[in-house]
Amino acid sequence: MAVPAPTRVLIVDDSAIVRKMLADSLRVERDLEVVGTAADPFIARDLILQHEPDVVTLDIEMPRMDGLTFLRKLMEHHPLPVIIVSSLTKSGSAASVDALRSGAIDVIPKPGGPYSVGQVAERLKQRIRSVRDGQFKFARPVAVAPSAPAAAAPAAATRRMNGLLVIGASTGGTQATEALLTRMPADCPPILIVQHMPANFTKAYADRLNTVCPMRVAEAKDGDRPERGLALIAPGDYHMVLETFGIQMRLSIRQGPQVHHQRPAVDVLFHSVARLRGVAVVACLLTGMGADGADGMVALRAAGAETIAEDEHSCVVFGMPREAIKRGGAAHVVTLLKMPQAIGECFDRLQRTGKVA
Repeated sequence: MAVPAPTRVLIVDDSAIVRKMLADSLRVERDLEVVGTAADPFIARDLILQHEPDVVTLDIEMPRMDGLTFLRKLMEHHPLPVIIVSSLTKSGSAASVDALRSGAIDVIPKPGGPYSVGQVAERLKQRIRSVRDGQFKFARPVAVAPSAPAAAAPAAATRRMNGLLVIGASTGGTQATEALLTRMPADCPPILIVQHMPANFTKAYADRLNTVCPMRVAEAKDGDRPERGLALIAPGDYHMVLETFGIQMRLSIRQGPQVHHQRPAVDVLFHSVARLRGVAVVACLLTGMGADGADGMVALRAAGAETIAEDEHSCVVFGMPREAIKRGGAAHVVTLLKMPQAIGECFDRLQRTGKVA
């Protein structure tokens, strides 16, 4: 059997120390090949044309052209998988969220100074290997053409339905979740979201969504209660679990082992919601690599929830939804633009049938 060619990686960072430490950590792996390093986007552009890498790691703050501007140009003219390696500063977190919206597939935080770069090496290797095993479709952020307005959730169905909407997403999910929430009504049922994202980045992401979505959006805190017209996002590096205390629902934000190499994990939230009784639940599993959320969708469907997987045609990566479909967890499969309508129809069907988890 022929040995697969190594995954070719280009490292782009203005720090010579960071470039060397990242390159050295990757070069010891037989299945990874560092084809070059670049101190700024102009050098990176030439190296991309010369070496045709499979993956690019990219810093945000660089001279001559910032990483975000370079990423947008790259996605327009020469799209390929880009992993952001960014600082944990407030400005770095906000810029990294913009990078995810602009087409980056993941963000790996730099925990501190250049000598702490070794701490990110293992995660970087894992993400690069995931890129090799995944199939990506690169597209501009989801937009709605004026001539073809997106279907919105039926307002009447969401107004009269007392239930819960849970959403899981990974790669490509920052854009997909934004596209979904902006098409939901302001008075929608409570929404709980797990988006694979590092610590310190989910707050910036939630703040961004809160400025563009009809409902309120916030990073979840321990003890928060799901409320109508409120979407809560699991904080990075913490699992989000829904618990019941009498007739009250409350969120528990906790750590614990990673699930599917993730914390937060979609399966942790979905399994906790599947244990609810007497609550109408609609669950959506959006674009992402791997299988996180698939077993949780199976459990939710078995408990009486309506379950929706994103169709391959609109996914950036058809990994998590595909696994849910394959395991029988998805009652419905729809494209992202049709999902708000499908959610409203699911709530309406739960209302009419009285079928709740």
